[in-house]
Amino acid sequence: MENQATILTDKYGRASGRVHRPSDHASRSNSVPLAEVSDDDGEDLNELPPHTAKPPPYSTPSSSSIEPRSNQPAATKGSQYYPGLPVLDYRQYSPPMFDLSGDSTTITSKATYLSANAKALSTLLQNLATVPPKPQILVQGTRGRRIDFSIKMNLMSLLVPDDPEERLDYLRMAKHDEMAYRGGGQPSLKPEVPGDSLEEWCKRFAADQATIKTFVLERVVANLDKEWLEGKLRSLVATTDYNGHVTVTFPMTHCKVVIQSPDKVNKFFTSVSALFTGKSKYEVVKAVWPFATVKNNEPGRKCIVQSEKTWWEEWKDPIKYAIATKRHGYVTNEDKLECIMESKGKGLTIDWEPDEY
Repeated sequence: MENQATILTDKYGRASGRVHRPSDHASRSNSVPLAEVSDDDGEDLNELPPHTAKPPPYSTPSSSSIEPRSNQPAATKGSQYYPGLPVLDYRQYSPPMFDLSGDSTTITSKATYLSANAKALSTLLQNLATVPPKPQILVQGTRGRRIDFSIKMNLMSLLVPDDPEERLDYLRMAKHDEMAYRGGGQPSLKPEVPGDSLEEWCKRFAADQATIKTFVLERVVANLDKEWLEGKLRSLVATTDYNGHVTVTFPMTHCKVVIQSPDKVNKFFTSVSALFTGKSKYEVVKAVWPFATVKNNEPGRKCIVQSEKTWWEEWKDPIKYAIATKRHGYVTNEDKLECIMESKGKGLTIDWEPDEY
């Protein structure tokens, strides 16, 4: 009976202890941005619970089993840590009262307060600018109506360094001598606002009495040498003796935020009104996410994560294997692992079959 009581006491102690989850490693913030969802207050979870601090007799301690906090990617304010993914606040991709377009390029909100409250709009846009777009490479091979292969590579991780102190993203406002949508229906050099600041443009947008008005934040990538990558990809496809039509494009998703004035009556009335009154468009701000400090081959160039050449050396074999196996989908780290560990693709014979017209 005494032994049974001891077991029950131990079970009760374990059940009442704090549950430790890997997701609790995300940093905590005293202030919650507009587009964030509140989190429970956390504590340092790197320390093991008392009942697991000493390994059981049948286990062997490992020097790498517990990773010190200093070796983990540093998290910025509000960011979330998922092993293998860039440290970002992923909630900013789907904030409340926004809808994502079918092609995943744009989120749109018709929330009334965003069209009327300049401070709320400015704060929101600054928060949404803290996450990058999702740049990709799409390589397709077609013959007639047949698509022989269609592969994608995700480049988003090349924009976000592990150390947040090394991030170089910034907000870029339209310059006074730059054509842009400044509240009218056509690009123009006028009007200008004091200091060309985001806050001043938001004030002008909120004060605009137009029936239909939109404010756009665009996320863009800078200093990525697309031409160099395209050349390497075309040369790689050529080594497979493929004789079809090859296209290499660089699509981007999650790259635009649109704030639109709410429909005063309904969507049909809004559409008809736009034909007669036009729209007030504000496209004066971009969230710039550099791949490197300057363009390729310019002196002093420093890449945020790695150069195009380094990326290519890591991924050329998995890409060739995906093409050779007529993949329709993403090339992932699993493909890279298989090429490294199992030499996948080595000596692979490719049968492209007869052309189809």
